[in-house]
Amino acid sequence: MAEVYDRWHKSLPKEDEPECPEHKGKVRSADHGKGKRWQVRYRDANGAQKKENFAKKSEADDRADEVGTDLRRGAFVDPKLGKQSFKAVAEQWRANSVHRPSTADRVNRGLKNHAYPLLGDRPIAAIRTSEIRKWVKDRSEVLAPSTLRVNYSYIVSVFRMAVLDRIIGANPCDPIELPEAMKQEVEALPVEVVEALIAGMTRRYRALLRLAAGTGLRQGEPFALEVDHFDFLRRTVRVQQQLIHSDHGGEPYIGQLKTKQSYRTVPVAAFLVEEVAAFLASFPAREVEIWDRTDPRKPVLRKARLIFTNTRDRAIRRGAWSKVWAVAVQHANESFAAEAKRRGAPTALAVPEWASMHSLRHFYASLLIRAGENVKTVQRRLGHAQPSITLNTYAHLWPDAEDTSRAAVEAAFGRGSALDVPSPKLNSVKQQVRVVS
Repeated sequence: MAEVYDRWHKSLPKEDEPECPEHKGKVRSADHGKGKRWQVRYRDANGAQKKENFAKKSEADDRADEVGTDLRRGAFVDPKLGKQSFKAVAEQWRANSVHRPSTADRVNRGLKNHAYPLLGDRPIAAIRTSEIRKWVKDRSEVLAPSTLRVNYSYIVSVFRMAVLDRIIGANPCDPIELPEAMKQEVEALPVEVVEALIAGMTRRYRALLRLAAGTGLRQGEPFALEVDHFDFLRRTVRVQQQLIHSDHGGEPYIGQLKTKQSYRTVPVAAFLVEEVAAFLASFPAREVEIWDRTDPRKPVLRKARLIFTNTRDRAIRRGAWSKVWAVAVQHANESFAAEAKRRGAPTALAVPEWASMHSLRHFYASLLIRAGENVKTVQRRLGHAQPSITLNTYAHLWPDAEDTSRAAVEAAFGRGSALDVPSPKLNSVKQQVRVVS
């Protein structure tokens, strides 16, 4: 319940107190003429007393009605909380959000580099939709649409928390439209390019690259494979962790996978099993002391028998791997150029500039699709969270509907069926079509 009080006059004056010369029937208080006259008093949802002053009684009455309604609905917003800066509220959200270490680093960078410079010092309750639109326009000039959406999602989350905590009454981001991201279709590397990349690798990493191409593992997943994850008899590999590199540098560590669907068992071709076995015979697995944070609540420093390590028998660092990859690309392109010269061809095959370790994952997906695997199977093998992700990424690689329709009819009736035999009636129809056309 909110009530309106007259600050300038006493509500319970004594009988002998003189009347206010300006306001008949009133007795002056000690605050007479000081500040705004009308005061709304109420207790918030936590029972704390609040006071707000207004110059006009009509304004105070309106505010009292508003506060009373909000308190009854459980939607009361304390104006003082809204005076906090956007940065202060965002830091509260960031500190209380459950993020993986790598995600936490990205969130921190995104807010620091893109949100705080324009919105950080503004009182969060004072930020309007027009300011968010201005932020979107400003950032769209320097960020790709997909990156803009990620950074915008952090801002939306901060305002959403502020609404739930009754810091503000409404989220100014709700009606904002973002630039449309032009999705590029994934291209699968030709087999010749994949084989050339593998051949261009040093002996130590050829099995790693071939395993990645033959199982579709994400880059951090083969780097964290341990010997007991590989079942040589059943010809499967169990994916249950990945190697993670902090954006702040430091040693890589073993961490959780991207999603719960990423925990999977992937079948391995027989020749790949033999290749990994031969690799371990030449490069026996060593115990690597490394932090295991697969349980974020109980990180442990343990010894892991990693299948793939660097030349110093340590976990493979992301920066060092990029150099290894660059050398393999160079060797592959040199071999293509030499082959083209030998054959007198005007142009040579080359590794595309966009090719990366992740391209081998797309290559694996294309093999499954070409072999006729359905969406659900491809999703499980790749560890996608939803089949829709698989479809959105690889839909263009599945056979065209017209091709599958023709194939279905041909498979049902077979060659030389009744459909293939001309009939007088059919010839008559054809002649009529010719006449009409």
